[in-house]
Amino acid sequence: MKISALSIAFVALACSTVSAIAQEKSEGSAIFDGKSLKGWSAPDMSWWSVKDGAITAVSSEAKPCKHNQFLVWQDGKLEDFELTLKFRIEGGKSANAGIQVRSMVEDDGHVMGYQCDIAHPDAPYLGCIYDEKSPRKLLAGRGMKTTIAADGSRTEEKIEGAEKALADYKQGEWADYKIKFIGNVLEIGINGVTTAIVIDQEEAEAEKSGILALQLHSGPAMTIQYKDLVLKKL
Repeated sequence: MKISALSIAFVALACSTVSAIAQEKSEGSAIFDGKSLKGWSAPDMSWWSVKDGAITAVSSEAKPCKHNQFLVWQDGKLEDFELTLKFRIEGGKSANAGIQVRSMVEDDGHVMGYQCDIAHPDAPYLGCIYDEKSPRKLLAGRGMKTTIAADGSRTEEKIEGAEKALADYKQGEWADYKIKFIGNVLEIGINGVTTAIVIDQEEAEAEKSGILALQLHSGPAMTIQYKDLVLKKL
């Protein structure tokens, strides 16, 4: 049996594609090129830019942020995944931002859904899990594991050692953030330490898939930056 050069090329291409997919699943892939906002979009892009190799949003006295702003990743929805990134936030104790996962965009551009919170360390929100624009609001505070039952009732357990996440954290310096969402379990951590876990069994509210977005929160002057975003689909 003769094998044509075209057949060999096709097999080689297929093997290369399978190898690339396997590598992406095992190592993840960068979703921000460090130079541009290609692949990201917002209703008002004037809030977003790239500075110091990072996605950057700034509110100031000259240009105050009166409504939460969101930059949405345009390459599909997330189901089960792991996302790692670095963040840096500057501002007073009201400085606030976050990463939206398995969320949805409303007609006015506001994003609602699971939020992995970023804030000034003196505020209770850094490293917690919130439900943006939902009556459920705070799902798991920093250092807590929350199980939400089908009827919406909750039980909480303390995560031992969670306070170590802030031991090396310094306001205004880069810190690591890790988000892992498998099935109905959302787990987040800062600087290699788990800070909050939600097991969401409330089917009427739990989202199985949704968009990824970065937030600039309304309020006093602040700067939020995100870089080294690597997504691994599980």
